[in-house]
Amino acid sequence: MYKGTLSKVLFLDIETTPQQPSYSLLDDTFKALWDHKAKFLIRDVATETPESIYERAGIYAEFGKIVCISCGFISPSGSLKIKSFSGNQEEILLKEFSSLLTLHFNTPEHALCAHNGKEFDFPYLCRRMIINDLPIPSILNITGKKPWETSFLDTMEMWRFGDYKSFTSLNLLAQILGIPSPKDDIDGSQVWRVYWIEKDLERIVRYCQKDVVTLTKIFLRLNQLPGIDDIKLEMV
Repeated sequence: MYKGTLSKVLFLDIETTPQQPSYSLLDDTFKALWDHKAKFLIRDVATETPESIYERAGIYAEFGKIVCISCGFISPSGSLKIKSFSGNQEEILLKEFSSLLTLHFNTPEHALCAHNGKEFDFPYLCRRMIINDLPIPSILNITGKKPWETSFLDTMEMWRFGDYKSFTSLNLLAQILGIPSPKDDIDGSQVWRVYWIEKDLERIVRYCQKDVVTLTKIFLRLNQLPGIDDIKLEMV
């Protein structure tokens, strides 16, 4: 059960895409590096090639980039307020998000929450900040910290109850808890297409914000806390 102050938790989700719209646009160096990586990712050698699975590159911080960060917090009045940082210039949206953390979520009492955040969102954010030559905000920087000294909350870890053998998606967890699914339009595997082919970043932002709403509701349910009805979205 979460014992901290609820208004000091920042719920977040990120959406990522491959660096390029297609494998053919990679330079020779990155093609070779992706080819090497793809050897460990190909599931069927008869039908898959490094080129055909390039759409999965967005999962890896070395080959992908962040196009949207949505985050929300529960105000003292009980409403969920959501902001999104999005755009084609990753450095800019990372700077804006970092500024939010530095100004408003910068004490030991604050915490960051994501679904599978400890294995995906949090390290991905840190890696992309390093790649963009940006400082890592203190709440994200776990260098030298012991596990119990970090400010990370993870709803997938909460659901495991000590069982580390399984992965439960946000969508599955929402379904079994009777919470509306955030995947009523697109899912994470389609973000690359919506971004690079449809060029519909606003659709990705809406999807990311839905994930944050669902994440927050799941967190409250897992911690047996009152739910939320008042949700306010704010674009940045």
